[in-house]
Parts: sequence; structure tokens; C-alpha cells
Amino acid sequence: MANVYTVSLEKVMKELSLSPIYMPGDPSQVLISSRDVNRPGLELNRFYDYYDTSRIIIFGNAETAFLRSRTPEERSRVLEEIFSQKPPAAIVARGLEPAPELLEAVKNNGIPLLGTQDTTSSLVAALVAFMNTELAPRITRHGVLVEVYGEGILLVGDSGVGKSETAIELIKRGHRLIADDAVEIRRVSAKSLVGQAPENIRHFIELRGIGIINARRIFGMGAVKLTEKIDMVINLEIWDSQKVYDRMGIDNEYTEILGNKVPVLTIPVKPGRNLAVIIEVAAMNNRQKKMGYNAAAELLTGLGMDISLLQEENKPLKLDL
Repeated sequence: MANVYTVSLEKVMKELSLSPIYMPGDPSQVLISSRDVNRPGLELNRFYDYYDTSRIIIFGNAETAFLRSRTPEERSRVLEEIFSQKPPAAIVARGLEPAPELLEAVKNNGIPLLGTQDTTSSLVAALVAFMNTELAPRITRHGVLVEVYGEGILLVGDSGVGKSETAIELIKRGHRLIADDAVEIRRVSAKSLVGQAPENIRHFIELRGIGIINARRIFGMGAVKLTEKIDMVINLEIWDSQKVYDRMGIDNEYTEILGNKVPVLTIPVKPGRNLAVIIEVAAMNNRQKKMGYNAAAELLTGLGMDISLLQEENKPLKLDL
């Protein structure tokens, strides 16, 4: 059974700068579990077959105008029916004055009523985007997440292979740390994964022989970032002389995280290799590939080879994350 995540109404209010019109209790105790919102068009016409009571209800110009077109008795009856189903909260957009019957209905049923000056469309877009992130499916995995030239790179590999040391070198070269040791990965859409550090270890890095350091304190605010999209995974492994490593880059390997496919590179580690520089090049090369350019294909074409005979493959790679 999939985990059900929730976010408190207090956090929603803080994120979207919502002001309370009526608050029956502590907003931190009101938990919301739905990513979607409800603009009650059909419900105001007393059609409740698909009424999802886990959604926040939004009242904009259209809903307010419709309520004004009804008699006070009709408004009171339909609003009482809607809020008796106990939705988590209601928001009035555009700074509109809530109807007296709306105030009465939320008070009768103990439903928080909030207000904002934002337009209805802006409010819905911001609320859905925030909920998609806060309520996204997630896992926590061992690794290091850094931002290199705008690309989110997840470094994975056995403990002691040099992930944290590589992250320090990347920070010194002007890139940014998101998470060390534990990375919380969220699936915010069918194509996007976002990583961040658990709050209690955010900005900290463990370096063997030195101990725990705070990257933000030592390198400054420009060296850290709270979240970053995961564009690729780099698997660091100790150099194996018996293994044949990819030297052309024709084929593309990927791994699946929360059902999303993410490109993977395996980089062998041995003394003398500058991993930070290699990862910088990997980040820039990954961006070029996303823009449709493949250096290996251009080289082979320049050598007179028919690259159409070389079938580019997407190979799954199972990583022990």
C-alpha cells in the first residue's frame, strides 16, 4: 500500500501568504492529503456525485457571482450541504468579501476560511504546484546531490569511494551542494525528480579524517541550495582492470527511481583521476545530449562511418541505491 503524505494548513498559509478570515482551531493540526483543488461549480448546483471532500475549496469571481444570483435561502442551503462534508479548508480569492451565508456555513461546520488578494488562476496554479511537491511520492537514498552547471547530479557508490570529497572539490570550483549522505528524492511529475537533504542534516558533510563540517558556514550561502532537479546519476566505483568501461558514449544507460528513468554514467575511481573535472564535463555533455548533440556520433561521421548502422540503445542499469 502506497504511503499517504500530508501537509499542514499552517504550512500552506505561510507558503501562499494566506490570511485567516475564520480559523476554528490550530492550523498546524489541519492536515491536507490531496494535491488537487476544487472550484465548486457543480457542487453549487447540488451535484455531489464526484465531490472530493479531501480537496481545498476555492471561491473566485465566478463562484461568488453565482452565489449572489441565488436567494439567501438557496445560498445557505447549498453552502451548508457542501461544508457539512468537512473539506479541509476554503479560500476566497481576489480579496472578495465572503457572503454572510458562507461565513455562517464554515462556522457551523468548523471549516477554516482563508483569503488572498491573488487572482483565482494564480492561486490555483501556486497551490497545485506547492501540493505536488509536498505530497509527492518519495524515497531516501544514500548518495550526494550537487548542482553542476545547472544540472542536478546524484553521486552514488559504495561508502568510502569519495563522494563527499568530490562534492567538496566541486563546491570549491563554484558549484553547489544540495545533500550529503542521505538524499530525499520526490517524484513531482511523470518526468521530474527533485532531491533535497533531510532538514536535520542539511548543509552538513562528513569527511573521513576531519569529521563533520557545515558547508554553508565554511563556503558561504552561494555554496548550497535547498532543492534541485535530478538530471543524471553518476555511479562512482573503484577501478576494475578486468572490466570494460564505455569509451565512446554511443549507448545510453539509465536507472529507474520512483518509476522515472534517469541517465546513468559509471565513472571508475583510481588515484590521479580528477573526479571533479570529470563530473563537470559529464554535466556539460549531458546537457548537450538533451539538446540533441552527440560528440561520438559526430566523430564517427567525420571518420566516414555510417552511424545509422550503430543502433543507439537505452540500457537499464540496476543500482543498489
